[in-house]
Amino acid sequence: MTRYSRQREAILEYLRSTKSHPTAITVYNEVRKKYPNISLATVYRNLGMLAENNTIMRLDCGHGSEHYDATTDNHYHFCCNDCGAVSDLDIPVITDWSVLSDYGFHGTVESHFVMFFGLCEQCKNKVSHESRNSRSVSETGKKNEQRR
Repeated sequence: MTRYSRQREAILEYLRSTKSHPTAITVYNEVRKKYPNISLATVYRNLGMLAENNTIMRLDCGHGSEHYDATTDNHYHFCCNDCGAVSDLDIPVITDWSVLSDYGFHGTVESHFVMFFGLCEQCKNKVSHESRNSRSVSETGKKNEQRR
């Protein structure tokens, strides 16, 4: 049995207060506001303990830092390949697994985890804007060459 810790409770309280799926560094910076002497190692250790106990979810997007989510019911996530932001996707969760037998799977599904990857709206707009600007610059250059 794990004994009660005010710092662990503060970490959990912060995670429950946000939908941003923060990294350990973000959690550390936020919890330090209430507990200035907390160490980064303590934050990592407590996040690990909370994830092992299934009190929180640990999300690995493959960008080198894990994100954490206090919402542990089954739901889907989206990870931006550009900025690394993680967000919840408000889409129905698959609950009828009988369709899998149509594809030759006859086992029993006990759980699943789905992470979608791509560009978030802000990064998509940034790429689109940069693309328009680079086209505009190259078109201006072509027009100047034609004038010569």
